[in-house]
Amino acid sequence: MKYAICNETFQDWPFEKAFKYAKELGYEALEFAPFTIHDDAYQISAERRLEVRHLAEENGLQIIGLHWLLAKTEGYYLTTADADVRKRTADYIAELARLCSDMGGSVMVLGSPQQRNLLPGIDHDQALDYAADVLKQAAPVFEERGVILAVEPLSPLEGDFLLTADQGADLCSRVNHTNVQLHLDVKAMCSMGEPVDDIIRKHAGITAHFHANDENLRGPGMGEVDFLPIMQALKDTGYDGWVSVEVFDYEPGIEALASESITHLKKIESQLV
Repeated sequence: MKYAICNETFQDWPFEKAFKYAKELGYEALEFAPFTIHDDAYQISAERRLEVRHLAEENGLQIIGLHWLLAKTEGYYLTTADADVRKRTADYIAELARLCSDMGGSVMVLGSPQQRNLLPGIDHDQALDYAADVLKQAAPVFEERGVILAVEPLSPLEGDFLLTADQGADLCSRVNHTNVQLHLDVKAMCSMGEPVDDIIRKHAGITAHFHANDENLRGPGMGEVDFLPIMQALKDTGYDGWVSVEVFDYEPGIEALASESITHLKKIESQLV
């Protein structure tokens, strides 16, 4: 297994301190929230992109990609009937793909529920078509830059669009592009009404990325979720992507979240058959 951690886990730590600590714990890579550099990707200069990439490399880490793609932005929406807004959103997601590539990454996780929740008068099927239109428009840049856009189903606590892996797979099929695939998140899968390991096995063929966390919003091993069948399913299906730690409840503290998560994942990995 290859372990990464989402960089916003380190909150207000300077990048250099965060990168050094992540490496010391045994992480091999970082997944970036763009807003930790600037709220607007268009404002992140070529020089700044390379600076962050080189800082990670100097600390023995790879930047694998981006998530929280539309967080802290305005004017973008995935499931709107407004074609101009969809075009603007597609252009911004394409710019994020350039940012991802410039920083050395190759995967982008599209969650961002506040920019995709169902609008009045639009049902889920229509919303899927609108979202597919956005991603089709951006897909040529994904292909040009070698970036996979990984669609992320979320739980009902976070939104009302794409609440199951099946729906995420439906969106991927509507886009029908090799650079648009599926992302799976343990926390979200816990709400989908199926065993998490069954979901992993069902969608293994299109799963490009994976978030490890607990239903309680903390790291793996910090709640009740049993990671043994989950990681066994990843191994059995030949998943060769990153297992990236993403947390939302920071109360335990940065050090505990980062260290206990990877310790637990490696312990579980040692038990796999």
